[in-house]
Amino acid sequence: MRRLSATDWIFALVAFLVVAGAGVMLFRSTPAPVHHQQAAAVVPASHSDGLSEVEGGYRFERVVMPSGRGTAVPVAFRIRAADGTPMTRFVDNQTKQMHFFVIRDDMHVFRHVHPKLEGDTWHTEVDLPDGGAYRMFAEFIPLDTKDPRHPVVLGVPFSVAGDTTLAEVPAPDARTVTATGYTVTRVDEPAVLPVLNERSLRFAIRTPDGQPVTKLETHLGANGHMTGFHTMLLSATHLHPVEPAGAPLIDGELTFRSVFAERGEYRLFLEFSHAGRLHTAAVTVAVT
Repeated sequence: MRRLSATDWIFALVAFLVVAGAGVMLFRSTPAPVHHQQAAAVVPASHSDGLSEVEGGYRFERVVMPSGRGTAVPVAFRIRAADGTPMTRFVDNQTKQMHFFVIRDDMHVFRHVHPKLEGDTWHTEVDLPDGGAYRMFAEFIPLDTKDPRHPVVLGVPFSVAGDTTLAEVPAPDARTVTATGYTVTRVDEPAVLPVLNERSLRFAIRTPDGQPVTKLETHLGANGHMTGFHTMLLSATHLHPVEPAGAPLIDGELTFRSVFAERGEYRLFLEFSHAGRLHTAAVTVAVT
């Protein structure tokens, strides 16, 4: 057998390197296995916001903020579009262009008023009987909206200085009594609501003498108005009445459609008109 020369050894080494390199390239070019993940379940769109003073290109601009407790405390603000233009016209939402809410963080102070436009600035007054941490909400429907059922809600925190009498947020309960003596009882099931699921909430309304309310007077163009607030986040949720305005109530029951976006507890404020007066009922619901 012929002994390999130095040249033979060089050619052998080069061949080995070529083969090894090709193997490495082949290994690297082999695609990794693809793991297909199941698509996330589609859930109903929810309306729960007011946690920011900017949303959808609109911005809440403070002009006059509450300076202390009292009656008829002035508030003024502007709504600016993305280009900075003050917005002075919106779609009518339950007969009003602008709904304005104030809620204290313990849910024991709730105000719902409708600001008036002066020039490019919205003005209103609210009663603030006690100090504490509050949040105000401006709710409106832009003229170019694609979903008039879901308004834009901008929220701004503020505080009222001085001694404050705070109370615990009421626990979930199906029954409540208004300051005017009307009993409002939630009669739908289940008691604990699933998050991100559209549900109908039914409330049986009784007069102070225990009689079912068979017909409500129109309030804001409907049988009633309901807004909910998450008791920890202070996000706002608008609920829509089902029965048409002026329609008789079967067994005194009024129905609202709802979708809650976060788990936790919500304080719901139901406003309805009967016997020539506006009544407000507050009830807490749990969402899991």
